[in-house]
Amino acid sequence: MKKVIVISTSLRAGSNSDMLAEKFAEGAKASGNEVEKISLRGKEIKFCVGCLSCQKTGACVFKDDVPEIMAKVLNADVVCWATPIYYYEMSGQMKTLIDRMNAMYRKNYRFRDIYLLTTAAEAEEDTPRRAEIGLTGWIDCYGKSSLKGHLFCGGVNDARDIEGNVCLSKAYEMGKGV
Repeated sequence: MKKVIVISTSLRAGSNSDMLAEKFAEGAKASGNEVEKISLRGKEIKFCVGCLSCQKTGACVFKDDVPEIMAKVLNADVVCWATPIYYYEMSGQMKTLIDRMNAMYRKNYRFRDIYLLTTAAEAEEDTPRRAEIGLTGWIDCYGKSSLKGHLFCGGVNDARDIEGNVCLSKAYEMGKGV
């Protein structure tokens, strides 16, 4: 059994990427894993100011929801990020959280397998390329981890557009395979 953290970064109710995250989580649970889905919706996540205090102390100077999320990521075997694509890039909330998790850099971490779920109104194959590159920049800082899978579902714009889409079953199967 693995400990799986699924981070849904969209702030929109009924978001397509959140629906993918939910299916991934369901699949991972079906395989007997311990799964927790974290939605950034309603979370307080302040912007990093680049003070680098976290590099000296192992903790950020800001008191918000990031330390709790970071502790869960550090203790997970698998981390799955779900994000809508905005202007061919990951959501701002995802980037802000990644920046704030700089305090993890020198800490011991368990995660090895990273997954990425992306959705966008655009359906071109290269639409999520920059989001994947951005995430792999974070992954590269954790040498024992790697991107194990990326599922992109394009052509979904409005809330819940993804309902009935084959991507939902693909996300379930990807989660089941962790």
